[in-house]
Amino acid sequence: MGLYQAVPTLNAEISAWRQGYRHVAGVDEAGCGPLAGPVVAGAVILEPGRVRVWWSELRDSKMLSASERERLAEEIRSDCAWGVGVAPHDLIDSIGLTAARKYAMRHAVANLPCRPDLLLIDAVSLPEFRHRAIIHGDALVASIAAGSIVAKVARDAMMTDFHAVHPAYGFDRNAGYATPEHKRALDEHGPCAIHRRLFAPVRAALVAHGLPVPFTASVQQAAELAALA
Repeated sequence: MGLYQAVPTLNAEISAWRQGYRHVAGVDEAGCGPLAGPVVAGAVILEPGRVRVWWSELRDSKMLSASERERLAEEIRSDCAWGVGVAPHDLIDSIGLTAARKYAMRHAVANLPCRPDLLLIDAVSLPEFRHRAIIHGDALVASIAAGSIVAKVARDAMMTDFHAVHPAYGFDRNAGYATPEHKRALDEHGPCAIHRRLFAPVRAALVAHGLPVPFTASVQQAAELAALA
């Protein structure tokens, strides 16, 4: 499936500000598709009274180079209220990918320095918050794009740290995604401690190496994970 390419705007934020919502947080996550590591969510509040030139450079994190993401993440962390939430690999195995995404998002919101009045979320509903779920939000909405950048940069840093512990898999280069290099290492060495046991290639590697295979995911979880594998 190709990337949805667009230039994010402030239309959703301006609409919310005009309705009296001051602290409007964009929320997105990174790391749904990898075979290893956590899902990480980012929440970012763009303040209407503190417009910055770099807002026009915000894009879905997948559309940016690593250096562009790093630079924009530094701008966001310097100028904005932001928070990060993490759903580790074992939680993904335990509760499934959808629930883990929401867990990470809730914790990103909880880690904001102020309570948001409204959330703009990329395609996910969190009913306990006043929110708007927006399909392709990371490509269309500036604050959601900012959240995606913070999440992606934070997750990539975590995967680089994991590489130091598990160097055979190239996590500093592939961030846990199912690249040919990663799949070869998985076949050769079997899964390491941070591999997601519910994902089909990881389960196959467990079987091939004579290791215990954990419980079978629900039908819905299995369909999600098969689509990502």
